[in-house]
This record gives sequence, structure tokens and C-alpha cells, in this order.
Amino acid sequence: MSTTAELMRAWRGPAILSYGFRPFFFGSAIWALLSMALWIPMLSGAISLPTAFDPVSWHAHEFLYGYLSAVIAGFLLTAVPNWTGRLPIVGWPLGGLFLFWVLGRLIVAASLGLSPLWVALIDLTFNIMLASVLAREIVAGKNWRNLIVLAMLVVFTLGNAVFHWEAAQGAFAAQGYGLRIGLGAAIMMIGVIGGRIVPSFTRNWLVKRGETRLPTPPMRKFDKAALLALLASLLLWTALPYHPVTGAALLAAGALHTVRLARWSGHLTLAEPLVTVLHVGYAFVPLGALAMGGDILLGGSGLAAIQHFWMAGAIGLMTLAVMTRATLGHTGQTLAASPATSAIYIAMLVAVLARVAAGIWPEQSAALHVAAGFGWMGSFALYAAVYGRLLLFKSPAKRAAN
Repeated sequence: MSTTAELMRAWRGPAILSYGFRPFFFGSAIWALLSMALWIPMLSGAISLPTAFDPVSWHAHEFLYGYLSAVIAGFLLTAVPNWTGRLPIVGWPLGGLFLFWVLGRLIVAASLGLSPLWVALIDLTFNIMLASVLAREIVAGKNWRNLIVLAMLVVFTLGNAVFHWEAAQGAFAAQGYGLRIGLGAAIMMIGVIGGRIVPSFTRNWLVKRGETRLPTPPMRKFDKAALLALLASLLLWTALPYHPVTGAALLAAGALHTVRLARWSGHLTLAEPLVTVLHVGYAFVPLGALAMGGDILLGGSGLAAIQHFWMAGAIGLMTLAVMTRATLGHTGQTLAASPATSAIYIAMLVAVLARVAAGIWPEQSAALHVAAGFGWMGSFALYAAVYGRLLLFKSPAKRAAN
């Protein structure tokens, strides 16, 4: 087999195992829906899971290291062949990798009474395998510029290990180092990878429309300075989450990334939600930094709620933006948002705003938490319903641009 298309056509098994994005995007959507459906009654004490994690820590872990791990895998297993020119993982090896992700979700949910070490090892196996595959492909393809992506994935995996360690010690892991390490790595991934794809996809769409006002090309000197500022602020936030220096650094990073986003001509994309959503999703990176920095400097205590600008906003909306676009592109569909796709994005925005508002107006928090939960579930239910047929049943198409 000499090409990706030939390798995909040669696969005669289930279509879902024909390319990396298929099982992981579908699995992540189902898990995002199911875990939130469990979390809402857990909030009221109506149900409890046999997990060794406290309920809030389980919820945080399964969003960050459950849902997001699957999306990262789906994206990287699809993008890396484009980056390196090497063949993708398909078929039963892909299915085996996906199975390890599923085992991680099950073992964490049923970890009560089990050895914390074994629970952590089983959950971390997936992250380690994914990092190993990425390292092999980057080295074999001599694609050295993407070593930074591997580094961020390794840090993300380290955060998961720290989260397990903190939970095993009886600490409130949902606000511990493990969460901050993983969330910081995820925001840096959005900063680096989003900084490549948002202006590129925007430029492609604007050129097709004959627009002459185009985004600033990615990764110029200003972009690198903004990313260094973001990295510094995230390191400070990880180590000293309430220190005034951290607050000032977050404000600076937020300001720089606001300017960075403005250079990408997002205001010209309003006619196509599939492109606009990339800008809106990225906007939550500086918005979260500015809100958290301001809260720290003003001596507030709303970090748990405000950081959902990053967790649900930047991560939730940006992952859905990538999942919808990649699914359409790699299954040979037109790169345009249908009304149902736009509804996916709107539902996620409702979830983000309701969740942050719950921290601002605690007297309304119960209703707002429910609204946020249903917005989240509605978004992923729509994704599974609208895009599930493309992921599960459609025959593999010739590889399209990601």
C-alpha cells in the first residue's frame, strides 16, 4: 500500500475503523453526552457511581482526560499522516487503541475498592500509547516542527497521572495540580494548533469568495510572542493560581491573544458558521485568561466557574468546530454548516454561558447548572445524530483537507 486512500480502500471491516477520527470523534461525543447525563443527577444526590473519585473530581477528570483525550486522538491520528506523509493507523490496531480508551472510562467509573495504582495505569495506558504512536510517526517522517505537539501531549499525560495521584491521596483533585497541568496543556494546544488552522481555513474560505482582505499568515513573530506569554501565564497559574503576578500575566496573555485573534479577519466569515465558530472558539482563550486574571487581581473566588470559559468554551466549542469540519471534509462532504450544525454550536454556547453564570449568580446556580448540562448534552446529541451516519456507515472517501 503506497497511499492513504489505498490503505483505507483495502480495509474491509467496519467503516468506523477506516480512519482515526471516526471511532474517537463518535466515542467522545457519546461519552460527553453520557457522562453529563450521569453528572446532573449526581449533583442532586439522586445517583452515585462506584468511583473512588469524589463526584466533582470524576466530572472534571472525565471531561478533561476522558472526553478531550479521545478528541485529541481523533485529531492527531487524522492529522499526523498529513504532517508526515506516512500512512494512517486503520483497522484492528485502531480498534485496539480505541478499546484502551474505553477501558479507561470504565475503570475510573468503577474504581471504588480497586488499587489506585492499577486504575491509574489502565487509564494512562491509552495516553502513553497515543504519545508513542505520535513519536514514532514524527521521528520516522522527520517532521521535527511537530515535536511541540508531542511535548504538549506528554505534559497532558503527566497531568492525568498527577490527577490520579492527588485523588488517591484524598485531595480535591478537581482543583489540584493535575487539573491545571492538563487544562494548561490543552489551552496551549489550542494556541499552537488553532493558531495554524484558524487563519489557514479562514484564508481558504475568503479566497474562494474573492475577498482581498485576508488574515495575517500564521506563526509570525507576534504569534510566537503571544504563545510565549500564554505559556508563561499558564505555568504561573499551574504553580501559583491565586498570586497577583499570575493575575497580571493572564491579563497580558489575554490582551495579546485578543489582538492575535483580531488579525485573522473573523468578522468577514459570518456568512459561514463552519468558519466563524473557529474564531468564536478561539476567542474563549483570551476571554478566559482576561476573566481569570481579573478575578485573581480583584481578590474574587470565582475561578472554578470562570475557568469554564476555557473548559467548556475554548475546549468544548473548539473541539466541536474541529470535529464537525474534519468529519465533513474527510467523508467527502461540502464544507458548509447546515442548520443542524449551527444548532450544535449554539447549544454549546448556551452551556458555556449558563455554567459561568452559575458562578456569578449562586442563588440561581441550580437552574443554571441544569441549563448548562442540557445545553452540553443537546450539542453532543445533535453531533451524534447528524454526524453519526458519516462516522459509522459511510464508505471511506478519498482523503480531504483537514
